[in-house]
Amino acid sequence: MGPGALTVRSFEELATLLTQGQTEDDLARDVRLNELRALKETVREGADPEATRRQHGKGKLTAPERIAMLLDEGSFTEIEGLRRHRATGFGMERRRPHSDGVITGWGTVFGRTVFVYAHDFRIFGGALGEAHAEKIHKVMDMALAAGAPLVSLNDGAGARIQEGVTALAGYGGIFTRNVHASGVIPQISVMLGPCAGGAAYSPALTDFVFMVRGVSRMFLTGPDVVQSVTGEEVSQETLGGADMHATTSGLCHFVHDDEESCLTDVRYLISLLPSNNREIAPVRVTHDPADRRTDALERLVPAEPNRSYDVRDVLEEILDLGEYIEVQTHWAANVVCALGLLDGRTVGIVANQPAVLAGVLDLDASQKAARFVRFCDAFNIPLVTLVDVPGFLPGVDQEHGGVIRHGAKLLYAYCEATVPRVQVILRKAYGGAYIVMDSRSVGTDLSLAWPGNEIAVMGAEGAANVIFRREIAAAPDPEEARKQKIKEYRDELMHPYYAAERGLVDDIIEPGETRAALCGAFRMLSAKHAVPPTRKHGIPPQ
Repeated sequence: MGPGALTVRSFEELATLLTQGQTEDDLARDVRLNELRALKETVREGADPEATRRQHGKGKLTAPERIAMLLDEGSFTEIEGLRRHRATGFGMERRRPHSDGVITGWGTVFGRTVFVYAHDFRIFGGALGEAHAEKIHKVMDMALAAGAPLVSLNDGAGARIQEGVTALAGYGGIFTRNVHASGVIPQISVMLGPCAGGAAYSPALTDFVFMVRGVSRMFLTGPDVVQSVTGEEVSQETLGGADMHATTSGLCHFVHDDEESCLTDVRYLISLLPSNNREIAPVRVTHDPADRRTDALERLVPAEPNRSYDVRDVLEEILDLGEYIEVQTHWAANVVCALGLLDGRTVGIVANQPAVLAGVLDLDASQKAARFVRFCDAFNIPLVTLVDVPGFLPGVDQEHGGVIRHGAKLLYAYCEATVPRVQVILRKAYGGAYIVMDSRSVGTDLSLAWPGNEIAVMGAEGAANVIFRREIAAAPDPEEARKQKIKEYRDELMHPYYAAERGLVDDIIEPGETRAALCGAFRMLSAKHAVPPTRKHGIPPQ
């Protein structure tokens, strides 16, 4: 008789079964199978039903429910679900639940492999200990080896205090793997609960951070510590809530009102990305013709360079079926960064936004666009740059804040990028901002411009005031003289064909031809291969 078999069956039952033709080995196998199934069911449901009720009472899903919502139905394979910690002291030896507070494994999103780990707040508040960390290390290593995206569903109370420094060392292992995977596989952090202290550094090292209003909170030091050190009274939501990180810190890339819409957008984002840096994003069959005219752009974009409009309307006209996902919508809104489809292929779009601060570049906009450009370049995503920029934002705060340094980040990102790149100048492009918005001089593959483009060191009014200052002051009618000089400067140096005549713009196109021109350009550039200089790595501006 196998070990444990008689613990669940009486001798009478055993005798009856043996007379029915079942052997002792058969019975032993049945017992073991039943034990395994019961154990796994207990692990899936959670050892404490009350903990599940508390999680739901907070309006939050459990870790298994979140994984089921993220991945294709029935595709999840869990690893180390029976793992238990080995810590002793503080009563830990009497509390050794299976999974140790984190669920790890892989599944599929739209049929493509994705690795995932999810903190289970029902167990130790999702706090990270040695075994917990080792499970995460393992799934991260597997994702990197398999060349597949990694999604973390974060809902944990930080380091497990009872395990001391071993918990902190576990975070170090996660951070190291985040860095090693950077630019190799897409890394997505989904914040679905608290994330405090050192734990917050892992999401900050990943490519995209999703947060949910009223649920997600991230900070290095909580409100109590802030008050004790600085005297400031602040709520958790104000200190590290979703809206704060989406609008002020810039750490949050996507903010949602509920977990379901959040995880739906995570799936959509994954569908637009390649699995790793050796592949291209999946190509889709599109029912939007590549040669579709975009004549509506003539109406959407005013001819007068100082009139405002929403550049997102331009994106909707150009991209397949008008669909895209915007990154960091609420932070540095004077530049729009988005991912969408063009002729069935994923492209990244960087566009000045005249509806916010007239579309100027500033500290935050430069950082936002630079990071997005580098992400697209790392993952073989072609870049479209839509230019309508009056320059960099002037001011003492900008200069003291390092606008030169941050603007150089965007310049560095474009100069370094080897993916196919196409620039489209919609209206104006002035000064250094024209250069850093992927001009021909920094390596764009193709520069196109609309008939009303104005490319110059500065606007005609400012240029005339500088160049003809003395002549205007000495004129009998200075105001009339100023108007004449403005017209003279515009006619001489800012007419739509000036840059094209000098080879800095490849073609002047009608707005209605924009989509067709972009589709044709990226088909031509699809086999582009650029060999960067041999070096360990560059040193971008800080």
